[in-house]
Amino acid sequence: MVVVKYGGAAMKSPELQASVIRDLVLLSCVGLRLVLVHGGGPEINSALERAGVKPQFRNGLRVTDAPTMEIVESVLAGKVNKHLVSLVCLAGATAVGLCGKDARLLTARPSPDAAELGFVGEVARVDPSVLHPIIASGYIPVIATVAADETGQAYNINADTAAGEIAAAIGAEKLLLITDVSGILTDPDDPGSLVKEIDIAGVRQMVAEGKVGGGMIPKVECCVRALAQGVRTASIIDGRVPHSLLLEILTDEGTGTMITG
Repeated sequence: MVVVKYGGAAMKSPELQASVIRDLVLLSCVGLRLVLVHGGGPEINSALERAGVKPQFRNGLRVTDAPTMEIVESVLAGKVNKHLVSLVCLAGATAVGLCGKDARLLTARPSPDAAELGFVGEVARVDPSVLHPIIASGYIPVIATVAADETGQAYNINADTAAGEIAAAIGAEKLLLITDVSGILTDPDDPGSLVKEIDIAGVRQMVAEGKVGGGMIPKVECCVRALAQGVRTASIIDGRVPHSLLLEILTDEGTGTMITG
């Protein structure tokens, strides 16, 4: 099984979005069992701006007060999820749209930084039982990362984090984060400094040295956690590159950065 997280500016272009989904469906057609976990940052930002709210981030995570949470849930679990399900179906596969609240797929808990971040949650528990029959039927679950805690309070879960926890819970072989960066760079200002492959120890050293920061922190952390829980490889790949998903899975060269245990 392969868990694919799709998000960032890689979702902005309708043409590129359709291409990514077609590649996903192609992989499904040749026998891969896939789960698609999605973000929706650009769409959420647009909705917030229309509502007169300026988006705010801390360490790559969206600051989410109560009005922002309502917009996040409406956009992610509604508009974006339904759109991606529709694209998968148009490309010839069958998708099932879900969010973390459905069948208690994800149970949230407040972030330790809740005082600063608001309703940003962590994944307290994953119950993948709803996913198994969907995957076994050859369908593609498309998951929006809005979840609730034990009291029913909704939380915004970082999509990278959720994808990693879901990958571990279903025993996935691979975790792929499709985003709007080329991967891990030894020099953030030099695209040619891409790290093609690195292990957990190497990633931790780069974080400690300050070479990984901002929005890359949740991505790297979720990869490390997934690997520690049994996922074999985790890759961060550039969704702006045509067919990056196919290149990563079907070629030895791959794209982006692959992290191993």
